[in-house]
Amino acid sequence: MKYLPIAILMLVMAFLPACNSTDDNWDDYKEWREVNDAWLQQKKDQKDDAGKAYYTKVIPEHDPNAYVLIHYFNDRSKTLGNLSPMITSTVDVKYHGRTYDDIPFDSSYTLTAAYGDSIYRTPLNSSIISGWRVALMDMRVGDTCEVIIPYQQGYGQMGSGPIKPYSNLIFGIKLVDIPGYEKPAK
Repeated sequence: MKYLPIAILMLVMAFLPACNSTDDNWDDYKEWREVNDAWLQQKKDQKDDAGKAYYTKVIPEHDPNAYVLIHYFNDRSKTLGNLSPMITSTVDVKYHGRTYDDIPFDSSYTLTAAYGDSIYRTPLNSSIISGWRVALMDMRVGDTCEVIIPYQQGYGQMGSGPIKPYSNLIFGIKLVDIPGYEKPAK
């Protein structure tokens, strides 16, 4: 029994380095992170011609630490009565995505589907990035916007395919339809 404290101490010391290195990419992508962070801050601070914020920061009720930045191109008063998706909705969208440095990585405009050319149909509760959920649940059918998604609501520290870890993303999104829209429970 007198060796138990020593054994526990050795185990703790053996696992301590693993606890400190929660992110293997952190140092490898230091410069990329810094540039992405500076660009994101610039977008947060961007003003329109009237001196108002160009982007609206949208924070979901379910996660006050998450957010996206949205700039609507249409007059939202004209879509005021239109449907807005819920987490259980399936949406039809047209979109294009690129990294902060304007490198395209995905687009619905290359798709052909039975429900319409250039339409991407997806349930919001599927494996899409969380930034899309936040943005789309703020939109109404007919809205067109630019969405800035911080890497935490995108592909995070791992990246995906051509998207490097810690990449803030830009999406142009048009919410075309909410097929099979279900009414919210009262």
